[in-house]
Amino acid sequence: MSKRRVLTGIKPTGSPHLGNYVGAIKPAIAASRDANADSYFFLADYHALISCQDPIRVQRSTLEIAATWLALGLDPERVMFYRQSDIPEIPELTWLLTCITSKGQLNRAHAYKAAVDANTAEGVDIDAGISAGLYMYPVLMAADILMFNAHAVPVGRDQVQHIEIARDLGQRFNHVYGSDFFTLPEAQVDETTATLAGLDGRKMSKSYDNTIPLWDEPVTMRRLVMSIVTNSQAPGDAKNPDESHLFSIYQAFATAAETAAMRNAYQDGISWGEVKLALFERIDRELAPARERYRHFMTNPQQVETLLLRGKVSTCCGFVMKSRYR
Repeated sequence: MSKRRVLTGIKPTGSPHLGNYVGAIKPAIAASRDANADSYFFLADYHALISCQDPIRVQRSTLEIAATWLALGLDPERVMFYRQSDIPEIPELTWLLTCITSKGQLNRAHAYKAAVDANTAEGVDIDAGISAGLYMYPVLMAADILMFNAHAVPVGRDQVQHIEIARDLGQRFNHVYGSDFFTLPEAQVDETTATLAGLDGRKMSKSYDNTIPLWDEPVTMRRLVMSIVTNSQAPGDAKNPDESHLFSIYQAFATAAETAAMRNAYQDGISWGEVKLALFERIDRELAPARERYRHFMTNPQQVETLLLRGKVSTCCGFVMKSRYR
């Protein structure tokens, strides 16, 4: 029985925070250890160009994100870990898919439509500030997926449309050229994906400026954890853990036994300062070994480069239609 091929794209923009770790990185690395799956992870540096045209920044961010995943346990011996721009067949396939993609389909793509709606609301030209890269983004994503005949693509619910477009283009390509060249992918949506609260209790997000950076030094991370907003309940007052975003963050890192002990401590009136200190210590205990590995990779970027190039897929195993056009 052939293994199920699972493809995960990682957009290298910005520095990761604890919410990224809990909600995406940690579960994806755990899933990569499934013996019944072939896991492909790629750094989507072409995608990053849509929002950032600074090559030094994109290169630096790509290194940071690659070092992060490697430090946290992604095993390049078990998975295919590569950089999107190292596969020349991807932009080639993007163009071929573009030629069978209807403009109307791209008009309905969520990212483009949201940008048009925002411009309309502001009373400016509907395409103001919108690049062709943003408009064509779904085709590039389809090429990423179809290139390696992925069976499943883990995505958030807001990304399902991209997988639907990839299926549609793969099906259309197979029909136009008369063979089943591409596997039609399925969206793999995890409804239980953890969402971590930020410093102010809202979802941890750079948009809210409430994040705790993943690789902050312990002294900085402790200061941020101690600044998490809580209510005015005093030490000795029984507290409801189910209404505490501080508890929800602790639960994301703690074992079942640790979580149960903290729940009892809430009922016994533990102070907020004690909870925050316990939270910091639990986070630091989990991340300290990975932090050292991250520092190693960041000071040895050539080692990361070697691993990415090792993961580069041979062009002879890449785009199966190449010979039809030459």
